[in-house]
Amino acid sequence: MPRDKAAPDRPKPRASAPADAEVREKIHLEILRRTGAYRGNDHFLLPSGHHAPEYIDKALITTEPSFTEGLGAVIAKHFAQWPADVVLSTGLGALILSHCVARALPGRPLLVYATKGVGGATGPQRRVRLPDEFDRFIARGTKVLIVEDLITTGETLKLLIDLVEHMGGNVIGIACLWQRNSKVELPQPVFSLVKRDFPTYDPKSCPLCRQGLPLNREFASRGAG
Repeated sequence: MPRDKAAPDRPKPRASAPADAEVREKIHLEILRRTGAYRGNDHFLLPSGHHAPEYIDKALITTEPSFTEGLGAVIAKHFAQWPADVVLSTGLGALILSHCVARALPGRPLLVYATKGVGGATGPQRRVRLPDEFDRFIARGTKVLIVEDLITTGETLKLLIDLVEHMGGNVIGIACLWQRNSKVELPQPVFSLVKRDFPTYDPKSCPLCRQGLPLNREFASRGAG
């Protein structure tokens, strides 16, 4: 069970050589490509109506168990020096990756997940919460590692950090499979296996349209990719 004490100050991680980080990112990207989750060099119509040269099919990210376990182990190794009591998945989409991270961490943390929704008295607002069964696992001094699959705006992470702190817990780190917007500002650094900006274009000013590339509508009716 989580211990009732404040989380220690995090030591500063050693900076990785840019070349090493680039090689690791290429390896992780190739893994995603082999699962079919990453599609590039095309002209996709996104569910939002925007156009993009890349698409990430979230449903395929964790279909290869051995690959997912390996990616989870990389994240766990990075955070091993900051023991966590709880691994918090940002939702069901990141749950399998979060499970692999929790299994690989030496401290054998608990695994919980958040749920997302929209509500608010003044209009539609994004909301996150823990299922009632998980409330007791985060209390004063609980050290929490948050795991996300894809980061686009960072809004879900910001809400979850606020939720954990409101419950008395301490977020000791944020891990992500793919950070596709390098301009997202969060309260603390994110450890991402892949960090590549995900360009999207308004159809009226799409350079891919100007090049005459045919529009791929394969994912247009799916959830945001």
